[in-house]
Amino acid sequence: MERKTHIAVVSAPIVSHQIAISNFIKKLLQLHPNKFHITFIIPVLESLSNASKSTIASLSSLNIDIIVLPPVNLPQETVPTLKLPLAMSLTMPSILDALNSITSTTKTSKLVAIVADYFAYEVFAFAKKLNILSYTYFPSSATVLSLCFHSTLLDETISGEFRDLKEPIKMPGCVPIQGTDLPSSFQDRTSESYKQFLLRSKGINLCDGILVNSFVELESEAVEAMNEGSINGSHPPVYMVGPIMQKNSDNNQNESQCLSWLDEQKPNSVVFVSFGSGGTISQNQMNELALGLELSSQKFLWVVREPNDIASANYFAVSKPNLLGQEDPLCFLPKGFVERTKKQGFLVANWAPQVEILSNKAIGGFVTQCGWFSTLECVVNGVPIIAWPLFAEQRMIATILADGIKIAIRPKIDNVSGVVGKGEIVNVLKRLMEGDEGVEILRRIKVLQDAAAAAIKVDGSSITIISQLVTKWTSMKGYNEN
Repeated sequence: MERKTHIAVVSAPIVSHQIAISNFIKKLLQLHPNKFHITFIIPVLESLSNASKSTIASLSSLNIDIIVLPPVNLPQETVPTLKLPLAMSLTMPSILDALNSITSTTKTSKLVAIVADYFAYEVFAFAKKLNILSYTYFPSSATVLSLCFHSTLLDETISGEFRDLKEPIKMPGCVPIQGTDLPSSFQDRTSESYKQFLLRSKGINLCDGILVNSFVELESEAVEAMNEGSINGSHPPVYMVGPIMQKNSDNNQNESQCLSWLDEQKPNSVVFVSFGSGGTISQNQMNELALGLELSSQKFLWVVREPNDIASANYFAVSKPNLLGQEDPLCFLPKGFVERTKKQGFLVANWAPQVEILSNKAIGGFVTQCGWFSTLECVVNGVPIIAWPLFAEQRMIATILADGIKIAIRPKIDNVSGVVGKGEIVNVLKRLMEGDEGVEILRRIKVLQDAAAAAIKVDGSSITIISQLVTKWTSMKGYNEN
């Protein structure tokens, strides 16, 4: 029997991160079957969510070894932005125990590499001691990765708060970024979350390479600049391995209803509205969005969730993804809205099959929070974007999409109310769905759609890069000779 190359994968206790890194592993096994023995290590915050259990089941079906670590319970007073980094630090001893167990008990093959989530950077020092390769799986764009590489320099050369800067920040290969559009962690330099960002950015420099779920043609200038940095040794090599997408899910009855409604609509006529599984908007913003959709006269499919003043409230409800969905979210919509828009739109409570929706011919635009998964899904399906960022690095991605790649329109936030008003919503919807600006955006994103398809062909840029990694891993003398 042919011996397999053993790879350990370390995830983070956030469903979106688990899905992202597991999709890469699935792609690896699809392209190179029977070459790898994979052990997948999953940290847990409080308890496993149903979505995490589904991810585990999908990996187990591929004969991947699963190690679920003991749950970590954080103090109740832990602020949302610190939950993930603190959880990873607290679970690190369990991760190291798991890796030690793998290296000491495996009889047929020896561990040759670790692929770890960006938040699990502390394992890289351990990998050096074990004399094995280590890689970061970066869950966002190459341009955001560029910020990580330059964060220490920015910290040392810029005084005061980034949000107060009058001039945008310039980094090699990147569109200029306003200080207010840097990630949430950068909005208060005295905060612990900012310090954690700097630590992670330094930590990933200890690994042997960084895998990014993007492709060269989408972020060519940023990739070129980072390649120069890799050559001169300022940071590890960057491998563009995407777009790696989540596969379509099996439809339940509610999902089928929404897809059936889409099938009845004209091509490119419907605006899809969703802020991701973790994003929430306030009650005031929900009211304005509802009225804006209604006044625009555009057809829409809206995934409605219970409002909350904390934009990331659902994202950090790690073990209880339906925590905010105890009530029917449709009851929070303006009085009479549901009845008035029955012929204009379709409302879905809490969750919808986004992969299938964005691939439907009826979708002509997507109002999105600019999560990187959602962004890639838009590019792969050629869907123009209304960029409505909420938290984390989403404002930075929105800037990249609107000002850099120019495949998105970004609504203006009212300075007084702090929300996007119904008039502005009508404005951006009509610009995207009816105006010349929307036509040009559609043209650009169709070019990128073709480039994305080419990148994952047999001889495409991303598949070639994955094959180079595979050659490196499988050529290592990592086997026990028993």
